[in-house]
Amino acid sequence: MQAWQVHELGEPGEVMRLAEAAPPAPGDGQVLLKVRAANVNFPDALMCRGQYQVRPPLPFTPGVEICGETEDGRRVIANPVLPGGGFAEYAVADAAALLPAPDALDDAEAAALHIGYQTGWFGLHRRAGLEAGETLLVHAAAGGVGSAAVQLGKAAGATVIGVVGGAAKASVARELGCDVVIDRREQDVVAAVKEATGGRGADVIYDPVGGQAYAQSAKAVAFEGRIVVVGFASGSIPSPALNHALVKNYAILGLHWGLYNTKNPALVQHCHEQLTGLAARGAIKPLVSERVPLAGAADAVQRVADGVTTGRVAVLPSLENGAAA
Repeated sequence: MQAWQVHELGEPGEVMRLAEAAPPAPGDGQVLLKVRAANVNFPDALMCRGQYQVRPPLPFTPGVEICGETEDGRRVIANPVLPGGGFAEYAVADAAALLPAPDALDDAEAAALHIGYQTGWFGLHRRAGLEAGETLLVHAAAGGVGSAAVQLGKAAGATVIGVVGGAAKASVARELGCDVVIDRREQDVVAAVKEATGGRGADVIYDPVGGQAYAQSAKAVAFEGRIVVVGFASGSIPSPALNHALVKNYAILGLHWGLYNTKNPALVQHCHEQLTGLAARGAIKPLVSERVPLAGAADAVQRVADGVTTGRVAVLPSLENGAAA
């Protein structure tokens, strides 16, 4: 089969190499899947750089979530077992962790429903307790993680404020359903949030960015608000001033979705059922901005790493070169 491999750490566009490889062999409790679509995630870039909390042995194949096909023809969503990731024609996954791909979504959309939407659902509902009528602020609202949170927030009945960088991403955020869009390149984020909320601030803030975005969150959060920390796409990990959280009465909540797979896997299944129901009635639909052939995976991971994409970029091994849409 063809598979992308990383033999040394560095920027994805430089260290990912497309090669011929033997299909991975399933171990006990595992299944071999034909990859129908593999979604590009920011952690793929971090793994290439050696900066992710999971560090697979070299050489490895990036690609942490896929829509695949079992040998008996079932369409499923899975996290491939590293070091054999999803940017390949075949991958191996744990049989017990397979989730049925929703009929309402195509392969690329189904692949994109998993990590980003599970993270959003757990972050907004399990951790922050978002309620209808509250105001949700989403940083990087046009990106893969942010776009999922925007849709989930709207589905929950929240007023959603999206923060983006640039006019093109602002347009995408509006199309996703944001009630208010703030372009951080042109506007003072904190002042704009206060204006949009009558000076109160946002009840829940969803932050996959860190760095300056977190500093803005601490200033823009409402009384008894909740800041959900889900990642550090900016590359800068903030050091919160706990005295500020005390005097302003807000909560800082961490969300590492992967822990639920081992600590409470039944909740992951429950979450998938909720997401499938939302997809079936059209309340959520992953924004897949690009579908690229397997040969375009390295470039796609690099562009996601550079922050120049919107929504999700999906790699489809069945596409031929030049067939991207």
